[in-house]
Amino acid sequence: MKGPDNPEAMDAVLKRLRRAQGQLAGVIAMIEAGRDCKDVVTQLAAVSRALDRAGFKIIASGMRDCMNAADGEQPPLSEDELEKLFLSLA
Repeated sequence: MKGPDNPEAMDAVLKRLRRAQGQLAGVIAMIEAGRDCKDVVTQLAAVSRALDRAGFKIIASGMRDCMNAADGEQPPLSEDELEKLFLSLA
């Protein structure tokens, strides 16, 4: 992911990661306060979704960079590398 060349994608990723960071802090506070297990798991699932969305945004941006690479220019990620990244989020 090229930060300076793709500021919109970078902003979206950072927004999603910050959301996950805040949600994770909420999970920690819930556990420390002795909240119900169901509430904690529900909030933890939201953290997981936010992280997945950030990861997918990073991969999508990498795919776009690969497809937009000029002739003769080495794309930043190969198809195999992109596939492995997608599978790592599963």
